[in-house]
Amino acid sequence: MFIDKRISIFFVASMILLLCACQPTASNVEEKGEIVITDFAEREVHFNQVPTKIAALGTGDVTIMGSFGITVVGKPTVTGTDGEDELKDVQEIGTTHEINYEQIALLQPDVVLGNVAFNQDDTALLENVGVKVVLTEANSIQDIKKQIQLYGKMLQKEDKGQEIIEAIDKNLEEIKTKLTSKDKRVLIVYGAPGTYMAALPNSLSGDILTKAGGVNIASDYPALEKFPQYAQINTERVVEANPDAILLITHGNPEEIKKGFLKEMEESSSWNSLVAVKEGRVDVLPSELFGTNPGTKITEAVSYMVDLLNNME
Repeated sequence: MFIDKRISIFFVASMILLLCACQPTASNVEEKGEIVITDFAEREVHFNQVPTKIAALGTGDVTIMGSFGITVVGKPTVTGTDGEDELKDVQEIGTTHEINYEQIALLQPDVVLGNVAFNQDDTALLENVGVKVVLTEANSIQDIKKQIQLYGKMLQKEDKGQEIIEAIDKNLEEIKTKLTSKDKRVLIVYGAPGTYMAALPNSLSGDILTKAGGVNIASDYPALEKFPQYAQINTERVVEANPDAILLITHGNPEEIKKGFLKEMEESSSWNSLVAVKEGRVDVLPSELFGTNPGTKITEAVSYMVDLLNNME
């Protein structure tokens, strides 16, 4: 159960008194052996030694660590099944949206892997109890490769990081050869109760669609100021574009999101004339591949999209 953030601050503050004696002071830092990385928030993060106890607030970071041969000591709290038996006994620590500060303070990991957009305000609280924080994001496949490079430097396994990236590139090239249905026009919708936004090409799901050979009908929609990877959905423009498929991504209940979206769109009299509707191609994408950063499973996400486009023949 998550505790109120204000209560968490008092709890973590009290932990400082217990833990400060164990934390290295500035005089203990040996500059010669120090590892310094710059995360996606342009923050320099210093390590006296290679971190071994790693906690992650996102599932993508968990899969990347797994590719480096590391099992995290703290994993994100997820609904449903994660499908990773080796992680079933790993402590949940919340998510990028809602951190369980108490569990992180008790675990005392060497580093917590968080998200630029959601966790910058959390860094000071975590660092006060000796927990390093590294912030990244994944709005494209290229971002995921940058994450792998960054973590490779942090772990002093840069050669392994390059090996992982090369394997991803090789798999993506092989997946491209399987595409038979080109230029299918798609609307990708991020859905939450009462909120529906079109994913733009500069979002991760939009980038996956492009890499899979699809055409994003929202490519020229104006980006939202607070969420520049997404745009407001205009039903009239959707009807005019007449997409071959409408694909939904969500963190919530997929059936509820789909039902709510359909109800909203059906207010347009032309809705039932859409190819996507007539062909029954309004579907929810797997949340573990599209609703969050899939990390090194990005090749599975692109492969899934290619298969989906191929089935539109």
